[in-house]
Amino acid sequence: MRVLVVSAPLVGHVFPLVPLAVALRDAGHDVLVATGGGGVAAAEAGLSVHDIAPGFDFGRIALRVFPRHPLIARAELAGTAGTRGAGLLFGALNDQLTDPVVALATEWRPDLVVYEPFAVAGAVAAARLDVPAVRQENALFDGRDLVRATLARLGAALRRHGLTELPAPATALAVAPPSVATQGGWPMRYSSYLGGGELPDWLREPGDRQRILVTRSTLTGPGDRGPMPAVVAAAAEVDAEIVLVRPDERSARSVPGNVRVVDWIPLDEALPASTALVHHGGAGSALGALAAGLPQLATTGPGDRRHNAELVARRGAGLALRPRDITARALTQLLTDERLRTAAAQVSREIAGMPPPADLVARLTALV
Repeated sequence: MRVLVVSAPLVGHVFPLVPLAVALRDAGHDVLVATGGGGVAAAEAGLSVHDIAPGFDFGRIALRVFPRHPLIARAELAGTAGTRGAGLLFGALNDQLTDPVVALATEWRPDLVVYEPFAVAGAVAAARLDVPAVRQENALFDGRDLVRATLARLGAALRRHGLTELPAPATALAVAPPSVATQGGWPMRYSSYLGGGELPDWLREPGDRQRILVTRSTLTGPGDRGPMPAVVAAAAEVDAEIVLVRPDERSARSVPGNVRVVDWIPLDEALPASTALVHHGGAGSALGALAAGLPQLATTGPGDRRHNAELVARRGAGLALRPRDITARALTQLLTDERLRTAAAQVSREIAGMPPPADLVARLTALV
């Protein structure tokens, strides 16, 4: 069958869709990924990719939308807007994406459309062609809430394509471990394509000291300072090897002797030989640490980052802190608190019990 996979044109949105797309391709199906921006790097996984958003600039959308909604914009920067800010941003984005996605689907004629919650343009295309649509979760929110927030701003696009409402998907694929977050649909083990980069040999094995990996977001914007400056400032007082992954120039400029710097790496391969992960609060990083069974420190910040960090902390598998509250004491707690390690290991076993993407292929085929 032909499967059209639709994602917002952002790396953090499309990369979690790649493992299922690859599993479908490897099972003999014809797969086309519709995305844009940095997301076109999904082609590096050997997938056919169509750019549905040439010249995409997410910042330009935010600058157009948020000045008309200053209270929501302020809450979004603080991470307290819930789905309101995301609905504004991705409603405007999907208004732009709907026409090219529908045009692509009309020409390519897929038998099945897989879309992520912030790419409801894919669901619109499936409705126009009267083919099954499947929502694949790629975050720690409930995708049903994200779709509702986006659709609330998408009336004009629906009307352009002869729809008054969006039909429910044939099914959804839920990737959140149930003890951390609630999502509806068939469970599927979370995994993500992580892009290029080689893992140095010294990161494949534990070192002489415990190791803390520190990452930052692939998307930068207002209020997005991330954890690296605070970690570097505290690092000399922490008895551990600290590895900055793809640091910004300022963070990498002058580091203590126990800090090392690497470029883009396949993070999932580095996690097993590490002790903990510090990150910006992104869903992919949070889920990656949970899958590996590592305690994590997730910083609260704009968008969904506060939500993700607080979910992890509520489960007991990590700490949720503002970047300025990261101290040597907090980093040491990541290394020594057995309660964090026990909870993270429990969630890791929970994720391991969920079926991998390849196990869902036959069920998806049966929808057509």
